[in-house]
Amino acid sequence: MDLSAAPFDRLQIARGVLLEPFGLDERDLTRALAEAFEHKVDYADLYFQFTRSEGWSLEEGIVKSGSFSIDQGVGVRSVIGDKTAFAYSDEINANALLSAARATRTIAARGAGRVKVAGTMKPSHGRALYGTDDPILGLEAERKVALLNRVEKLARARDPRVRQVMAGLAAEYDVVLVARSDGVMAADVRPLVRLSVTVIAEQDGRREQGSSGGGGRFALETFDEATIERYVREAVDGALVNLESRPAPAGTMTVVLGPGWPGILLHEAIGHGLEGDFNRKGSSAFAGRVGQRVAAKGVTVVDDGTMTDRRGSLNIDDEGNPSQCNVLIEDGVLRGYLQDTLNARLMKVPVTGNGRRESFAHLPMPRMTNTCMLNGDKDPREIVASIDRGLYAVNFGGGQVDITNGKFVFSASEAYWVEKGQVKYPVKGATIIGNGPDALTRVTMIGNDMRLDSGVGTCGKDGQSVPVGVGQPTMRIEGLTVGGTGA
Repeated sequence: MDLSAAPFDRLQIARGVLLEPFGLDERDLTRALAEAFEHKVDYADLYFQFTRSEGWSLEEGIVKSGSFSIDQGVGVRSVIGDKTAFAYSDEINANALLSAARATRTIAARGAGRVKVAGTMKPSHGRALYGTDDPILGLEAERKVALLNRVEKLARARDPRVRQVMAGLAAEYDVVLVARSDGVMAADVRPLVRLSVTVIAEQDGRREQGSSGGGGRFALETFDEATIERYVREAVDGALVNLESRPAPAGTMTVVLGPGWPGILLHEAIGHGLEGDFNRKGSSAFAGRVGQRVAAKGVTVVDDGTMTDRRGSLNIDDEGNPSQCNVLIEDGVLRGYLQDTLNARLMKVPVTGNGRRESFAHLPMPRMTNTCMLNGDKDPREIVASIDRGLYAVNFGGGQVDITNGKFVFSASEAYWVEKGQVKYPVKGATIIGNGPDALTRVTMIGNDMRLDSGVGTCGKDGQSVPVGVGQPTMRIEGLTVGGTGA
């Protein structure tokens, strides 16, 4: 579709989905916000949401399950100082709006304050990074089933050692509308799709797993034959590599991270520590360090919500602010944090377009979008060849981080042992242990092959999950601890 016309289209679509069917218009939104301002609140907003989602899964050679759901509602928030009151309803009507607004104003004293609610709404159009078509309706059910069956056929044909194939296809159509007490009204229409492939291969009684997949804010038709073949190849090859793996050596060593999805380590160990709420409260290892060197020279980290069609991208955040490309670390120096409206106001800094929430039933908070380390100047082959004895990790599974001190533990789902610059063999069971702020200072080589992940990331924080993206070039880090079972 023509993205240049999308900002106006999104607002019209949101009105048609979230207001008009329920007999609401801008006057009702202003009335609800004014109800909250009957008490001395500083700010209030309304967040309307309609979500249609669908999922299909294949296992044991058949499409075993399908799901379809619709969810809708409105959340009302009032803020005074650092206090927030929140109410939500899964019914959208004038009475529910007014009742929720009355509930949220109880955090403040009676009587009007110095801040006034705007009398009229003014549209804010944000960006136009993806289309507005519903991906669920773009492909018939028969073609979705056929797509999953194609995954099964390709995986089994690729290698006779493949014993089991699991695949999932998911699509979501999300329409949001934000109305704020400062008079801003903004809307977004967010398509989201994902295809996942998992393969189990067996050899001599040993079973191993490999996974792949991808997605983004585009149509299901984007999963063409070439894309499906690539996902299947990566999943099968990953399982076969793991069949040949040996126990991972343990100890303190050089670790080289591959490009793309290994950026999840950056996301968890660094990105969360740069979110504004943790730093305002002083609980992050990066608190109070803006302007200081926190990483080796050459390390530049951005959070960019403006990438076209990416899983973590947003036209507007969930407070109605346009997404941005925010430089967090520049050539090793900390430049700023990710902010939502509340924390930006309290820290007296600009908002960064990072106010995100899982749904209308949740409060917004500072969250990442697409978090990436930018390119260096090294050939990735040179970086791997520079390893005397160490680990080359090209894919990751799960991990966890302690925000207060930056300590992290990550498991590598595909990694290789390297000696004298030569990749010797794949290893299994490697865990990478370190401290985020400290690890950044130990970066000694950065590749010129920055790559984004394939579109599979989901980030959890305080019980809320949102889609995100990560990316990085090949990177060498000195002195990380690798946990393993080998000698």
